[in-house]
Amino acid sequence: MDDVAERALDEAAVAGASYADCRVVVRTVQTVEVKNGRVARVALHDDEGVGVRVIVGGAWGFAGLDRVDARGAEDAVRRAVRIARAGARLRSAPVRLAPLPPATGEYRTAVAVDPFAVSLERKIEVLLAADAAMARVPRVTVRDSSLEFVREHRLFASSEGARLEQTIVESGGGMDATATSDDEVQTRSHPNSFGRHQLCAGWEAIEEMALPDHAERIAGEAAALLTADPCPAGRMTLILDGTQAALQVHESCGHPTELDRVLGDEAAFAGTSFLMPELLGSFRYGSEAVTIVADATSPRGLGTFGWDDEGVPAERTVLVDRGLFTGYMSSRETAALFDRESSGTMRADGWSRLPLIRMTNINLEPGGSSLEEMIATTEHGVYLETNRSWSIDDRRLNFQFGCQNGWEIRDGRRVRLVRNPLYSGTTPEFWRSCDAVAGPDEWRMWGVVNCGKGEPIQVMHVGHGAAPCRFRDVRVGPA
Repeated sequence: MDDVAERALDEAAVAGASYADCRVVVRTVQTVEVKNGRVARVALHDDEGVGVRVIVGGAWGFAGLDRVDARGAEDAVRRAVRIARAGARLRSAPVRLAPLPPATGEYRTAVAVDPFAVSLERKIEVLLAADAAMARVPRVTVRDSSLEFVREHRLFASSEGARLEQTIVESGGGMDATATSDDEVQTRSHPNSFGRHQLCAGWEAIEEMALPDHAERIAGEAAALLTADPCPAGRMTLILDGTQAALQVHESCGHPTELDRVLGDEAAFAGTSFLMPELLGSFRYGSEAVTIVADATSPRGLGTFGWDDEGVPAERTVLVDRGLFTGYMSSRETAALFDRESSGTMRADGWSRLPLIRMTNINLEPGGSSLEEMIATTEHGVYLETNRSWSIDDRRLNFQFGCQNGWEIRDGRRVRLVRNPLYSGTTPEFWRSCDAVAGPDEWRMWGVVNCGKGEPIQVMHVGHGAAPCRFRDVRVGPA
């Protein structure tokens, strides 16, 4: 891998590039799935290749190679140089990068048990045990559980002298129980919806999920939802569990603080942002209870690494400080436009894609309350668990979320289970109504594995630390 990167950088210098970087990526993914008592899928996928970026004539060029080969990497550099020269004719101003001292080093995900060393038989055993527990609930007609493991070796080298090696390991798992009747379909998931929850960790993360221990519970909840009353409608107090709070942060704070969206670079596909630069440092985004950070150093987060895909060290950037909008996620190019340093959030979906500004771990910092305290001090409201649907405009301002499970609260107590709950709002008004966030004991790191951006689309794994939190006077109703 080293030789490939060095040959690529040498070729870029010969071809006249003022800057070049090379990423060599080798990735292995294992997936195991059990559905309705049978092994539905076992897959092991290997992928490797080289991605090179160059600046020639003040413009970017990028090319990839679907193998790790020095001569092929040199060819890729020549293609990237031709693309840059073509693009240079259209640029109004040359690319300028924020300064960065070249770094050397190595980073590895902290892993207690290598998930690829655990036998396939053990992985299937865990899923079959969860499936059998869900099957004990008669009205559950579809049972699905899965595990996924990722190991990625990355080598980054730049013409400025950076030489960085990283090994990232992810372990994920989850299950869904779907109950049906003649006129209703209800699904409950654990630990999170949309297939699985994932962390930068080893097999120990799967053991902590305790899938078989929670399987009969979620199956029973799915069955109970079939006959539950519809969610009440009106403006009321809303309490979100940690998983839904994580997605709320992702959609309404993570995306609008991506600086490429703010500058319009993603307008045609991913959208823009309502958090424009003139609001930085003065705009009241949320209440005093709301502090949100982009932290690539958070233990176990899917956005945790040693350096981003421009060689910028992992950093912690405060995006919202006690309600005040204070920061963006940036690249070296976008940071230079504001005479700032990059926040280290450039990430690429493999070797074949350009790095983009992506979320790392966007965390809602813990507060001083607790879920039970929030419920006990609520006169009338709902407590919602686990996302089922979402919709948010391209500026990330107006939103609507649906959840799998809801509880109506009256006079400080959960009084009844309610089905098909949803809530809606406008981002700053919503976060300004937050009056409580649970403390460190209930704060968890959650993984989102389907964050899409870019064209061709790139799917990124990102993390969100969150805890249950409460909002006042929110519009709530049944789907």
